[in-house]
Amino acid sequence: MNIRTSLMALLCTGSLLGAYASTTEEITIKLLETSDVHGAYFPYDFIARQPLKGSLARVSTYVNEQRKQYGDNVLLMDNGDILQGQPIAYYYNFIDTASTHVCAAMLNYMKYDIGNMGNHDIETGHAVYDRWASQCSFPVLGANIIRQDTDKPYLPPYHIFEREGIRIAVLGMITPAIPSWLPEKMWSGLWFEDMETCARRWVETIRETEHPDVLVGLFHAGPEGNLLDNVVENASEAVARNIPGFDVVFMGHDHRRLCKKIQNVAGDSVLLINPANAARTLADVTLKINRKDGRIVSKSVQGRLADVTSLPTDPAFMETFTPQYQATLDFVSRKIGDIRNTITTQDAFFGPSAFIDLIHQLQLDITGADLSFCAPLSFNAQIKEGDIYMSDMFKLYKYENLLYTMRLTGREIKGFLEMSYALWTNRMQSPDDHLLLLNDKDEGFGRLKNPSFNFDSAAGILYTVDVTKPEGEKITITSLADGTPFDLDRTYTVAVNSYRGNGGGDLLTKGAGIPKEELANRITFSTDKDLRYYLMERIEEVGTLDPHPLNQWHFIPEEWVKPAAEHDWKILFE
Repeated sequence: MNIRTSLMALLCTGSLLGAYASTTEEITIKLLETSDVHGAYFPYDFIARQPLKGSLARVSTYVNEQRKQYGDNVLLMDNGDILQGQPIAYYYNFIDTASTHVCAAMLNYMKYDIGNMGNHDIETGHAVYDRWASQCSFPVLGANIIRQDTDKPYLPPYHIFEREGIRIAVLGMITPAIPSWLPEKMWSGLWFEDMETCARRWVETIRETEHPDVLVGLFHAGPEGNLLDNVVENASEAVARNIPGFDVVFMGHDHRRLCKKIQNVAGDSVLLINPANAARTLADVTLKINRKDGRIVSKSVQGRLADVTSLPTDPAFMETFTPQYQATLDFVSRKIGDIRNTITTQDAFFGPSAFIDLIHQLQLDITGADLSFCAPLSFNAQIKEGDIYMSDMFKLYKYENLLYTMRLTGREIKGFLEMSYALWTNRMQSPDDHLLLLNDKDEGFGRLKNPSFNFDSAAGILYTVDVTKPEGEKITITSLADGTPFDLDRTYTVAVNSYRGNGGGDLLTKGAGIPKEELANRITFSTDKDLRYYLMERIEEVGTLDPHPLNQWHFIPEEWVKPAAEHDWKILFE
């Protein structure tokens, strides 16, 4: 066959035409995100001693199925707040510090591709999160966590992945409000840059140097740009809207499920997605990229929230980490004392509570302060009559806060309480009104309009709360608990947790009116370890607890409060 004949044959079969024709290929990439896992590694609640709906063990099952379908085109990401919440995290943060951190071992086992820092990860302190990040076999990001000595990022700001020739840039950031909540010792040598300022600079750098095809934000912050001490705490949506280039922004921090598309300032669509918390839901994003002649001609981004609570656990995961499970079970099963009656935070919303007043009393005993401030950190926690185990300490005190003693004037104490009860209680106009400040439906903090961890009461003083009055006129303080007259101009020592003492919840800044920069000067004492440790130590020392309400404050008018409290209790707990 001559050349002419061969050429004609190829043209007839289409082989030559196919070789010269332009072809379009579609590439599918899966982006999966967990966020705010809060120690839910196993499908077991080591605090309540009952099964958990979510867990990394169930997430592992979902991820395995995705990898069977999409292979290496699955990118698995975690968005922070994974080192706090369940006793297993606490155990490997502070008790067994010689082993590889169980969280790093699990994420490595599941082949996570990238991580990001959360505020509760920072709360564990340098020794913990530095050790954990170094043991992770993937980069842990933090573009706006800046070293004070060099003004350079403390952690990698971004990372580039390449899948089938598609370049994917992931930029990681954290809410910059850390100094408003955590003692400086937890983040010594660091400062936290505004998210939008940071993102604008790094997006430009990424574009110029990396030329990505897809830009992903992995931001430990919620969508709304609420202002906290002149810092925008939740700026994820603002970044996505105001800085062109992002295809998808993964969020966390606020524990709210979200999946929606917005339009940025350039008119392009950006997907915002948040899987909420406790490894019950996974953010599942599908990227479909069409490429022609080596050039991307179209992209589509679709997201959904995948519920994993009905999935079986990954048996290989469970078997691999059985020793860590057993070590944690032994830890939480240790008896540390006993208690003569059942206590619950349910009471704390409606008046003096044995549960909260036990913490007040322990804080006063530990510090020797004149007063104590404390709030119900858990909405519905209970410690039952009988033996107290280590697991109960995580019910009694949810977070790894330190304990401070601070100097406050009587007037500042009153302002603090005025704001607290304004967040907590409705201004009643009639006996038929709600006592509590409620939403019409479950949203955010359930039926509560504001988070209960900002509902501080006081011990060490006698006072009333008039729920018919506006903020500024609700609180009447008559005396100290020993009968000494209360003086608005006198300075008192007050026991508070470090979250509150650093300005968390704004009760000291907006309520008491103390400038944020002055708070550190008001601290006269700080524990070295978390408050839970000292509460446990004190209970072991006392042996048997007989908690009861101190009855040092009450709501008025009582004839209005009693029926309103009964009605609101049913709304919250029935």
